[in-house]
Amino acid sequence: MEILQQNEGLALKFEKYPDGLIPTVVQNTENGQIMMLGFASQEALNETRRTGLATFYSRSQEKLWTKGKTSGDTLTVQRIFTDCDTDTLIYEVTVDGEGACHNPGWPTCFQREKWSNKRTSCSCLSLGKG
Repeated sequence: MEILQQNEGLALKFEKYPDGLIPTVVQNTENGQIMMLGFASQEALNETRRTGLATFYSRSQEKLWTKGKTSGDTLTVQRIFTDCDTDTLIYEVTVDGEGACHNPGWPTCFQREKWSNKRTSCSCLSLGKG
């Protein structure tokens, strides 16, 4: 069974959300680490595809922003995935710089463990703990 399907013409459901922004998970292609969550408008997605750099829509500033334009820590998009409902994206990226988080020294925005079921282990979120 083919799991990954390439379909650039697949219509995304921006209209599902009142603000027209699709949640976009950013994942490091090198180690599978979840880096951040942003929101993409159709314009942000078009800009990402045009430049190859992870671009989002800033809800607080009400404009497009490309990760790394001010910090220099860029995220180059290698692949874009959508979920089965076509209402969420994953940008699979390579990282050039310290990472994705705006907090200095944090490579990922997901540094704080909220809960753990000690009976199970998940390697899907590798935070570099040794």
